[in-house]
Amino acid sequence: MPNMRLNKIHCQNYTKEIEITVEILSGKWMVLILTHLGEKEIVRFNEFRKVFPDITQKMLSQQLKKLEKNKIIQKEIFNVIPPKVEYRLTNEGKKLIPILDEMQLWGKNYLENY
Repeated sequence: MPNMRLNKIHCQNYTKEIEITVEILSGKWMVLILTHLGEKEIVRFNEFRKVFPDITQKMLSQQLKKLEKNKIIQKEIFNVIPPKVEYRLTNEGKKLIPILDEMQLWGKNYLENY
């Protein structure tokens, strides 16, 4: 669970549990990063940059660190030259994939109807 809500209230003051989910998933690229990890299982840093060319290296790094801190993804660093870093979903992160799939379906249906 997020230790501190940076621009909101302390996490002990959640009024609904869904606030935790929304906070963990908040960020322009967060859902896209998770969806891509759900499709590929293991993704290297530069692969994210290729798939999402509009994301800056700094933003990608921040989003990945936030997901890692919240135990949604895990990062594996290989001691080779050039450096190799891989990301994968944790078991907790994998539980989000069906939710994201439903959100995708909802968005598709919404666009078709409105």
